[in-house]
Amino acid sequence: MTSLSLDSDLWCRRFHPSPTAARRLVCFPHAGGSASFYFPVSAALHGPVDVLAVQYPGRQDRREEAGIHDLHRVADEVHEALRRWDDLPLTLFGHSMGALVAFEVARRIERAGGRIDHLFLSGRKGPSADRPDASHPVDDEGIVAELKAMSGTDARLLEDEELLGMVLPALRGDYRAVGAYRADRDAAVSCPVTALVGDQDHWAPVPEAARWRDRTTAAFDLKVFPGGHFYLTSRADEVTAVLRDHLAGALRA
Repeated sequence: MTSLSLDSDLWCRRFHPSPTAARRLVCFPHAGGSASFYFPVSAALHGPVDVLAVQYPGRQDRREEAGIHDLHRVADEVHEALRRWDDLPLTLFGHSMGALVAFEVARRIERAGGRIDHLFLSGRKGPSADRPDASHPVDDEGIVAELKAMSGTDARLLEDEELLGMVLPALRGDYRAVGAYRADRDAAVSCPVTALVGDQDHWAPVPEAARWRDRTTAAFDLKVFPGGHFYLTSRADEVTAVLRDHLAGALRA
């Protein structure tokens, strides 16, 4: 089995190599999600922007590996993998669980003396140092019910026992990792942060998403879109436009 450590090709997918790009966007998937979720973002932004999508263990081509159990360890691994890609200014985007991983990776990059241009945190409430996140189920029946409620997974997959059996192990590990995650009480980044959220997201209510304001010493912005937890699938063009506007502004600066 391929080693998990220091292998950036293992952790990062580059669907549309952009050798002349001046900026790099790194995208972090949600619980149970894979790098391919961000293929459309890569297709839309590649050229002036080099887009990387993180591939967690336990899914797709990494399905034979043990799944996630500790988000801090995942952030350590991704941070090491991104050392190969530090030749361009970095912007990070994470959705749901991916927002937590992106936040922790940004902290590690900054602690190591690197710089993050901007951190986009989607569909996730600001983390607490005081209490665990018990909002997600850990049993299979509860996980499937939640996926149906979130409307972020193809309904045909949820009805196919064979396919469901392939994705549930990764989901179990992801949900346990999210439930066990704690942010350090003073954990913050020094880069600007934008929180994005759906106005009907019961898993990340707008006031809770706004708590990311406390996790940066720089500028903070909150963008609210119509929709639920997976608002970004129905509002893909608008979310991509937010990223494009930021990256285009950074390129002009």
